[in-house]
Amino acid sequence: MKYFLGIEIGSGKIHLAVADETHTITEHIRRDVVPGNTAEDLRSQIEEVIDDLQTRYRFSSMCVGFGGPVDWRQGKTVQSYRIEGWKNFDLSDWLEDHLHCPSWVENDANLAALAEAIQGAGKNYATVFYLKLGHGIGGGLIQKGQIYHGARPGESEIGKLRLDRSGTTLESVASVRAIVQRIESEVAKQPEGPLAQAVAAGQGVSYLIQALANGDSLAEQLLNETADQLAFALSHVVHLFHPDLIVLSGGVPELTEKLSQVIDQKLSTYVMEAFLPLPKIALAQLQDEAVVRGALLVARQNSYL
Repeated sequence: MKYFLGIEIGSGKIHLAVADETHTITEHIRRDVVPGNTAEDLRSQIEEVIDDLQTRYRFSSMCVGFGGPVDWRQGKTVQSYRIEGWKNFDLSDWLEDHLHCPSWVENDANLAALAEAIQGAGKNYATVFYLKLGHGIGGGLIQKGQIYHGARPGESEIGKLRLDRSGTTLESVASVRAIVQRIESEVAKQPEGPLAQAVAAGQGVSYLIQALANGDSLAEQLLNETADQLAFALSHVVHLFHPDLIVLSGGVPELTEKLSQVIDQKLSTYVMEAFLPLPKIALAQLQDEAVVRGALLVARQNSYL
């Protein structure tokens, strides 16, 4: 039996998964990334887990999804936006030294997009664009089961898409971090409203969901404005690539679902009439397993090259 290893290296977690040649995942290992951790700290954690796994498995190949731009041909990380020590690091060589098997490096959103296109919400669609709402905003484009790659070191960085000439980016106004910052700013102006009460109760970003359920007009305004920014950005995706399906993912599924409903209503106002009907918008199905599942797909595909 052949075994493959998939790894996700994010700014908030490390996730490793083992699968056999039938695509059955036999093991998941997750580790939290502590604020202040460096790339060296993360590599030490990964090395520890790999050493343990190699007492039970001999891997045929592996792939890692990295949270930042990568040179996928050379297997190098270009940089991390949140963790020091990843600039121009030869991650593929480092992994091969430890695992003694072929290793590939990809952007994490590209791998999540691949997994959703093949195993998740996009199974029946030829061209799938994937958007992930998190601390930042990531994207990936899949065409006929293959990741679209532009010139190195990256592509589909929809979070960095500029919404105006002053430099406002999509993730600066529509990421989860941006939403939380906006909520905190508005609550300071209206400290007696339902949204402020939900924030005081310490409900995390889900306080927006609770405030929406309570009919808070401020929460409705924040939701509509965020969805409008996302719809405007996705209109560029439609005009450039015209995908069959747009998959939305996020760490707070309830928020992503509500945003998707408003995006679906607003997107048509930004897309030329000739491109109607619009691509279908679907919610991601694989959630926090998407990156490692995509990594396992790449590892398995490349093992037969």
